[in-house]
Amino acid sequence: MAKKQKTFRPKARVPKGLRDIPAETVRAEAAMLARIRDVYELYGFEPLETSAFEYADALGKFLPDADRPNEGVFSFQDDDEQWLSLRYDLTAPLARFVAENYDGLPKPFRRYQTGPVWRNEKPGPGRFRQFTQFDADTVGAPGVAADAEMCMMAADCLEALGIPRGAYVMRVNNRKVLDGVLEAARIVGEGPAFELQHLTVMRAIDKLDRLGADGVRLPLGKGRKDESGDYTEGAKLAEDQIDRIIAFTSCGGGTRVDVCTAMEALVGESEIGREGIAELRDIDALLSAVGYETDRIIFDPAVVRGLGYYTGPVYEAELTFEAKDEDGQARRFGSVGGGGRYDDLVERFKGVKVPATGFSVGVSRLYAALEALGKVETSQIAPPVIVLAMDHDQMPRYQAMVTELRQANIRAELYLGGSGMRAQMKYADRRGAPVVLIEGEDERANGTVTLKDLILGAQKSEEITDNAEWRESAHAQIAVPRAEIVPHVREMLSRHIKAH
Repeated sequence: MAKKQKTFRPKARVPKGLRDIPAETVRAEAAMLARIRDVYELYGFEPLETSAFEYADALGKFLPDADRPNEGVFSFQDDDEQWLSLRYDLTAPLARFVAENYDGLPKPFRRYQTGPVWRNEKPGPGRFRQFTQFDADTVGAPGVAADAEMCMMAADCLEALGIPRGAYVMRVNNRKVLDGVLEAARIVGEGPAFELQHLTVMRAIDKLDRLGADGVRLPLGKGRKDESGDYTEGAKLAEDQIDRIIAFTSCGGGTRVDVCTAMEALVGESEIGREGIAELRDIDALLSAVGYETDRIIFDPAVVRGLGYYTGPVYEAELTFEAKDEDGQARRFGSVGGGGRYDDLVERFKGVKVPATGFSVGVSRLYAALEALGKVETSQIAPPVIVLAMDHDQMPRYQAMVTELRQANIRAELYLGGSGMRAQMKYADRRGAPVVLIEGEDERANGTVTLKDLILGAQKSEEITDNAEWRESAHAQIAVPRAEIVPHVREMLSRHIKAH
């Protein structure tokens, strides 16, 4: 007798580095995004949606090689053997959109967008391969007034979410100043090898808040092995070059004017470095003119941002309060968003300089911060009233009942499972239903419907200690005429749900 072949059953599991998000969090994040959107709209930005996929060569930083795309993005080849990649941020697709529609757009072009992005990187605690960003960008504004405005708007967003001054700070720097420091330290060159070294330096400095000055020396030098044993190649700088970079990142503190003065000593005669400092002085003047002082926006040389396309001012929104990390240790919460100027992205398509600057919120990270501060807006959507399905042949009557409730703007659901009354009541309890409607054979004969207040019933069951007390108390269910279910349901809901 032939052996029965075992049926293959795939394991139910979310892919590594990804996650599922429950309804309560989805709604709370939506409320958070609505507040950010209101600030973006107040500043005159307009919404835009771009494709989740882009041709890989349009992403700029990540290009496919002969056999497969480089690390960093998820990619595949289409029927035309062209590489497509899931977007790794919302900025590169914006650059492509502007280049493609350049002649028809108002310039400057101001847009905001929210949506998922994907990184083909090693996941870890709180680090996912898919996450949501919420960006605002101004394309076609050459002056640093656009950068100053981004910093002001980011600060306004944090305060709109209930994060008080003293619990956050916008940290601002300029890539041109860092380029000047590198030039003064004789870290100059051109071509792919130098670009890789330059990017390695940027990414090393970007980890300063997490690794500390001593930890950053390793990736600036020979390289670093992380906790998992993975080795990252370093920038291979000399000790005196590393010293100069560490000194630069440590010269923050004091007023914005003080920081600019300290930076000047480190850029020496570098023209690009002095240009960057002049831009920071202009930003300071703009911020000071409208009252955004160092309790909200500071200059910090340690801010560089990890992506390679920034060309001028860069900025990060950092939360300064302490929260427990995955190991239960109290740590400064850190960055929840950032951005900067990227004047070269659109030029890759157009061949002409198109200045741009933008700010991006890390949605999950910001939501975690609001949770830590107790600032998450709880869902205002009431659980549904549930109409039980007592008799299968009466489903049209039950459907009419639930439709009547919905037409009265009462959130309602008809039980569509195949179980009996006990299981249906258990289902209603799990759904958090405040009220259930029951119409069995006896109710139909009397022209009534039984309304059961599940919240009051639960309270009564906790308060009452014996049957006599229960019989003498007001029961948590009543029989009402079928034609009057709407006002009676409203009355029950009004006991528990404000402004329903």
